[in-house]
Amino acid sequence: MMLLYIPFLIQILVIGFDEFYFHWKRGLPRWERIGHPLDTLTIIAVFGYTLIFPFSAKALTLYIILATCSAIFVTKDEFVHKECCPAKEQWLHALLFLNHPLVLIATAFLWSKGETLFLGTQIVAASLFCFYQLIYWNFIWKKQ
Repeated sequence: MMLLYIPFLIQILVIGFDEFYFHWKRGLPRWERIGHPLDTLTIIAVFGYTLIFPFSAKALTLYIILATCSAIFVTKDEFVHKECCPAKEQWLHALLFLNHPLVLIATAFLWSKGETLFLGTQIVAASLFCFYQLIYWNFIWKKQ
């Protein structure tokens, strides 16, 4: 059961490094200042779904659809990231893309086990990160 928490830890570490090293170093163009919070909203929707609907075979089917949409959606920027991101940042994005489905799979298992407290903390943490992304990058950060 403890192994299910590893993808969340990896997510925190890798996205934290991406955000507070690469993003702060290069700044974010407008499309990323809008797109990154949208990425975060997709995972919030998935976490939220597990807190609203009790686990069942029927609920799992819609969960899989939401999770698949989230996993695909977060890759949307890679066509343009090649223009503004160094190779090391793109590699970090690849790690995030590999880990994202693991977080979603672990979420499904935790949901099936009734781990609502942990999933609730994930939705709070993701929501705070989303607010940070919206507020910092769109209202506080100034282009150098």
